[in-house]
Amino acid sequence: MIRLPNPCLVVLVGPSGSGKSYWADASCPPGTVVAADRLRALVGEGEHDQRAGTDAFAVLDLVLDRRLKRKLFTVVDTLGMERQRRAGYVALGRRHRVPVVAVTFDRPAAECRANNARRARPVPAKALAAQLKQWPDVLAAVHEDGFDAVHPAGPARIVNPELLTAPAAARRQQEDPMRLDFGLHVANFTWPGGPAELGARLAAIARAAEDAGFAYLSVMDHFLQIPQVGRRWDEMLDGWTVLGFVAGHTTRLKLLTLVTGITYRNVAHLGKIAASLDVLSGGRAVCGIGAAWNEDEHRAYGWPFPPTKARFAVLEDALRLLPLMWGPGAPAFQGKVVNVPEAMCYPRPIQERIPILVGGSGERRTLRLVARYADACNLFGDVETVRHKLGVLHRHCAEVGRDPSEIQVTQLSAALIAGTPPGTLPGTLPPRVVAGTVEEHVGRYRELAEAGVQTAFVRLANVGDPGSVEEFGQVIRAFA
Repeated sequence: MIRLPNPCLVVLVGPSGSGKSYWADASCPPGTVVAADRLRALVGEGEHDQRAGTDAFAVLDLVLDRRLKRKLFTVVDTLGMERQRRAGYVALGRRHRVPVVAVTFDRPAAECRANNARRARPVPAKALAAQLKQWPDVLAAVHEDGFDAVHPAGPARIVNPELLTAPAAARRQQEDPMRLDFGLHVANFTWPGGPAELGARLAAIARAAEDAGFAYLSVMDHFLQIPQVGRRWDEMLDGWTVLGFVAGHTTRLKLLTLVTGITYRNVAHLGKIAASLDVLSGGRAVCGIGAAWNEDEHRAYGWPFPPTKARFAVLEDALRLLPLMWGPGAPAFQGKVVNVPEAMCYPRPIQERIPILVGGSGERRTLRLVARYADACNLFGDVETVRHKLGVLHRHCAEVGRDPSEIQVTQLSAALIAGTPPGTLPGTLPPRVVAGTVEEHVGRYRELAEAGVQTAFVRLANVGDPGSVEEFGQVIRAFA
C-alpha cells in the first residue's frame, strides 16, 4: 500500500497507456487530479489538440502553484517523462514546503500498446514507440530527481503526515515496547444535551478516561472558546472548577490546566487554588502555567493585557513564588513585578511539591524558564519539531547546570480513531486533528516516545462521546 501524506504533490510518471489516469481516478479524490489532456480540452479544441499543449502546460503550472500555495493534495497527470519538467515539480514543492512524491508505471510494452489502442484517439504508434524506448532510462532517472519518495504504482492510502511512517513504528512498539503515559485533554464542552446534561456527561467522560488507562485529565484555562477549537460563543467552563468537579468523580487521574494564563489571577491566589485541588483530590494536582496569549479574552473580561516582556516577568515570578506558597512557613516574596508579604497557604498540599508544568515552545524565553524552574514542559508539533525543541531545552539546561532528565516532557495534539478508505482525504476535520486507525496511532505515539516525549496529551475530536475515550484505550494499552 502506497502511503501518501496530505498535503503532497503526486507526480505520475509513465508512457502512454500505462494506466496513469486510471490509477489517478481510482486512487485519488475528485478534484485533486490536474491532467494535461483535460487542460488541452479547456484551452483548445479537445484533449487531442496537441497545438494547445503549450497553453495547457502554462495553465497546469499556474494551477499547481495555486494549489500547493494553499497546501492542497494534488496529483499531476502528465507523461512525466521530461526530466526538466519533473525537476520543476520538485522545485515547486520545495518552494511551498509540500512533499513531492513520484508514482511510476512500469508496464509491459504490449500492455501499453493494447491500452492505447482502446482509446478513442490513440497516441500515434511512432510516438508511443519512442516513449517505450526511452522508458528504462526515465525510470532510472526518477530515483535521482530529488523526490521525497518514489513508489511503483499500486493501491494508495492518503494519510495525515504524522502517520506516514506509522506502520513501521507500530511494529517496533510491538516487538520492543516503550513506556508512554497519556493524558486526556478536554478542550470542548459543546456536547449533545447542552448545559443541562454537561455535568453528567463530563463525569462519564472522566470515569471512562480513568478506566481506559489515561494517567492525566487536563483542560484549557480559557473563558471564551478559542478559534483553534470552536466558535467564540461555544460552551466553555472555568478550568479550575472543572478540575475540582472531576476530582470528585475519579480516584487516580492527575489533574491540571494546559495551561493557566498567568495574567488571569493573582499569583498567590493561584497557589491557593492549586493547593486546595491537591488536598481535595488526595494529592493529584499539577499546576500548568504559561504566559497567556489571548488578547481578545482579556479585552472581553476587562483584564489588562501587558506586553509580552511584562507577562514573562510575571511568569518567572510565579515559578519562584508558587513553591514558597506550598512550602513551610510564610516567607515574604519580592519578585520583579510580584510582591507578597506572606506566602501563606493552609492546608498545605498533600504532595511535598505540586509539579509545575510550563506550556509553550518559545526557544528564547519559555524553554529557558523551563530549564531553570519547571518540573515539566508541554510542547506542540510533530516528531521533528519535538526533537528540535528538546535540543534547545537541553542546551538551556546545560547553561544552568541542570539535568534534563529532571524535566518531564509532554506533548499535546488532537486525534481521532477513524481510518479513511483508500483514495479519500483524511476527512473534513478541524485543522490539526490526526485521524487514523488504532495501529497508526500506536505508530505515531511510538515515534513521539522515541523523540523524547514521556506523556502524550490527547485532544480527542469526539471527546463528547465517552465511547471514543474507551476506544482510545486500545492505543494506551500498547504502551502500558
